[in-house]
Amino acid sequence: MPKVPSHIFREYDIRGLAEEELTSHNVRLIAQAYGTFLRSRGVGTATVGGDVRHSTRRIMDAAIGGLTEAGVNVIDLGTVATPCFYWSLHHFGVDGGIMVTGSHNPKEFNGLKLAFGKVTLYGDEIQEIRRIIEEDRIQIPGGASVRREDIKEAYISMLASKITLGSRKLKVVVDSGNGTGGLFAPEMLRRIGCEVIELFSEPDGTFPNHHPDPTKRENLPKLIETVRAHGADAGVGFDGDSDRIGVVDDQGEVIWGDRLMILYWSEILPKHPGAEVIVEVKSSMALPEEAQRMGGRPLWWKSGHSLIKAKMKEISALFAGEVSGHMFFADEFYGFDDAFYAAGRLMRILSNTDEKLSQIMSRIPKYPSTAETRVDCPNDQVKFQVVERVVERALKEKLQTITVDGVRIIYPNGWGLVRASNTQPVLVTRCEGRTQEDLDTICKDMKARLLEAGLGEFEWEF
Repeated sequence: MPKVPSHIFREYDIRGLAEEELTSHNVRLIAQAYGTFLRSRGVGTATVGGDVRHSTRRIMDAAIGGLTEAGVNVIDLGTVATPCFYWSLHHFGVDGGIMVTGSHNPKEFNGLKLAFGKVTLYGDEIQEIRRIIEEDRIQIPGGASVRREDIKEAYISMLASKITLGSRKLKVVVDSGNGTGGLFAPEMLRRIGCEVIELFSEPDGTFPNHHPDPTKRENLPKLIETVRAHGADAGVGFDGDSDRIGVVDDQGEVIWGDRLMILYWSEILPKHPGAEVIVEVKSSMALPEEAQRMGGRPLWWKSGHSLIKAKMKEISALFAGEVSGHMFFADEFYGFDDAFYAAGRLMRILSNTDEKLSQIMSRIPKYPSTAETRVDCPNDQVKFQVVERVVERALKEKLQTITVDGVRIIYPNGWGLVRASNTQPVLVTRCEGRTQEDLDTICKDMKARLLEAGLGEFEWEF
């Protein structure tokens, strides 16, 4: 039989082309190896859930087969959102599970998130699953059972129990992008007292209306148009597996993840003065500035949801997030990224003020910036060499830098970042300035540094 391709074992998950790389044979082997991993650590039961992609049920069945052959009992959750899968680990008190999801990737892809304890594997732990296969260490005692459990109602009830709105009645537009969000978000928001206008709630793995990624502006026109047409208080969108949130205000303006975090911190920090505020390196300088102004203590950290969750656990952080829309609440929640709960927290903030969301956001600085620009760099060695050369030159010039993840060069009126992506053969770069003139100057300087370091010609995205 052909070998399981090693490149599908990524930093945070296992991901590849559904029909070519995540074949039933390959998935069964992966699940057997993962089951062996779990059993060696005393875990005998795992949950398995999946998103709405057409390949997902086949992959789930192969994963369930592999787990039971490895002696791990399975609780089959059926079609669920990733945060519902995360909650299943707490709900059933188990320390293992597989979520089959392609997240926001193109529809021909799929993937497996593997849990151990109450978090997902990443980095070398995922590579250990690959090594178990390659070194022929799989153990298949068999004898395990499968049972089906539908926890959607219990999960929605749990979410609704954790959010109590104020006196203001809210109207919200919900765009599920034909992903898993439609199975949960409209009902949950109605239960907490919102009037909900639904867009694309019907699950459809072909994603016929737009790609389910609310952090890309090209996927938001219908949400923006509907918010404006209905005079809604806000619009929320979800990615394919609903662990990331996108938000537009009452005027239809997009609120990106770093500015959204400032809004959440405005509710949290008054209750917890002096709390540490994890700041992802891609974030606007408005986030550490506003966190400090509100009494928080900024802590720069790496991009990547698994890395941020691990750091949160290490320092007992109350909340963190990513520019990409992952939001992790641990002050009143479980600490995993749940876009439905994040939507509920947004509604709670709005329901306790007479101000419109656009008015609240107008007080949060919005600096000119590029988008997160991804530049192809297929050779991993070159990818890291470019970053090293930019770091070396910046240190030689005695520039102020942040180097927890790539290098963020601090300019007098802004910053420029370059880092190697953990999940794709690309370099990620972004710039921000206090004025458009500052941004233009920083972009020009950063581009010169990147070209000198060996990166090919590219254009900034805005």
